[in-house]
Amino acid sequence: MNDFELGKLMYGKAVDFINKRYPKGWGDCVVMYTEDGQFLISAALESYNAAACLCMETGAMCEAQKYNLKITHSLCVSRDSENETPIILTACGICLERLRYWGAEVKVAVSNPENEIIFKTVGELSPNYWGDALKNGEREEYKPGILLERE
Repeated sequence: MNDFELGKLMYGKAVDFINKRYPKGWGDCVVMYTEDGQFLISAALESYNAAACLCMETGAMCEAQKYNLKITHSLCVSRDSENETPIILTACGICLERLRYWGAEVKVAVSNPENEIIFKTVGELSPNYWGDALKNGEREEYKPGILLERE
C-alpha cells in the first residue's frame, strides 16, 4: 500500500473515531500506523487545568512504546463541530520531538489549504535537529526487540 492509500485509510479511521467519540461539537484524534501493520488511535487528554493537557499523539506513542512497536506514519485531525470536515493538523514541535524516537524517517501528515493527504518525514519537518549533534548511542531511540501482543 502506498502512502496516499494508507493516508486515506488512516483519515477514514480518524473520522470514524471522532464521529463516535465526539458526536457533537469539537473533536480530535490521531491515527498512527506501525511497521507491523497496526493502527493506534488516541485523543487529546483534556483537563480543567490547561497545563495538565496532553497532545492527541501522546496516548498512541505511549501504547507503541508499551508494546515496542515502531511507528511509521502519523495523521492528526481536528474539527470544531460535527458539521465540519475534519482538517489534517501537522504534529506540533514537541510531538515531532517525541516521534523522533522512532527515527527521522517517520512520516507525518501535514496541514495544507486543500486538506490533502501529504506526508513529510520528521527529518524534513525538522532538518536541523539538535539530537544529530550527539554521538550514536547518546540518545534514546527505538530498538527492535521483544514485541508484546496488544490485549
